[in-house]
Amino acid sequence: MQLHAEITGIKYTPFLCRTLEVFPVDSLGTALSTRSAFGLNVGMERHVAVSWWVSAKRTRSYPYARVYDTLAFSGKRVTIIPIIKDEGIEGDRDFLQWDTISLMSLLGIYVIIGFYIDAENSSRYGGKITNQRFDIGYLRGQIEDVPSYQSDALHWNLAQVDKAGIIATQAIEAYSKLSEKLSVPMHSKDSANRRISELLKGKGTFMTLSRELAKKAQARESVTIQPKEKLAREKAILTIRNYLGGYYYFTVDEAWIAGSDLYLAEAKHTMYSKLPSLGDVKDGLLKMILFSNLKNVQTETQEYSPIAVLKLTTATGFSRQQLNSTERNLVDTLKQEAHHNRFKILLNNDFLDT
Repeated sequence: MQLHAEITGIKYTPFLCRTLEVFPVDSLGTALSTRSAFGLNVGMERHVAVSWWVSAKRTRSYPYARVYDTLAFSGKRVTIIPIIKDEGIEGDRDFLQWDTISLMSLLGIYVIIGFYIDAENSSRYGGKITNQRFDIGYLRGQIEDVPSYQSDALHWNLAQVDKAGIIATQAIEAYSKLSEKLSVPMHSKDSANRRISELLKGKGTFMTLSRELAKKAQARESVTIQPKEKLAREKAILTIRNYLGGYYYFTVDEAWIAGSDLYLAEAKHTMYSKLPSLGDVKDGLLKMILFSNLKNVQTETQEYSPIAVLKLTTATGFSRQQLNSTERNLVDTLKQEAHHNRFKILLNNDFLDT
């Protein structure tokens, strides 16, 4: 199913954000090494909420869940994303894509594009590095500029993209030094430089390049079932147009039509637990923010009223009586969030009363 929609603004109240521990800006390195999301006091009673991505790829280490945890903060929210993460010749290498920055812009998140400068040898693989660490001085300087920035997150993020080529060059140089220091070969510098050369042409080329890659990834995902998905219906390709006329692309795990309604489901599955993990749930909720704010949703031939659905499935069935108090509280709070934000929860084959 090919779907098109618009987003003109985001309205959403989160209920499952955890309390953020607040660190002084001098302890940024400690915060990054111990917390996936935190508050940061940058001086003069100015605070920001910070999350960070282990990798630029959205499917690693629950980055959406990390961002979700900052959404209850009423001030400016920042997320740090490495422009490149190279794990060594026996590991993966991921590059930041425009679609990620576009999504963060829609959510009002100020993106800081960072780069890793230190790491350790993997104890399991000779050709892989681990425990990568950002350039803290660079990040601190960027974060301290956010509270006084007068424009919105979109304009900040566009300015970050303008610097993407320079930051990528710094990242490649840092990995060259790490390769020599740790005696671990990295992925091809030539292919990285080809990507960088495209970035240096400006954010217009960056958007085009990343969009094409995202569309290819979307096409692959649309025919691939992940281990954390248990699906009963067709996937759909969703192209969203924002208020600036920019386009970005998502795969809807399940989509089905009932009369004039179009159900759009994000699916999370667990093989062994009584409920999907909290990280999976929060990851799914970030999609609910998008799906519950869609306008003018249509197929090639007809417009529909969208209904966002968070689908949770378990391999062993579900019984509320078997849940412990923490799990029951999660279900109850999730139901409150769904009711307040007008989306539905499908638990195995039953819609929960919200």
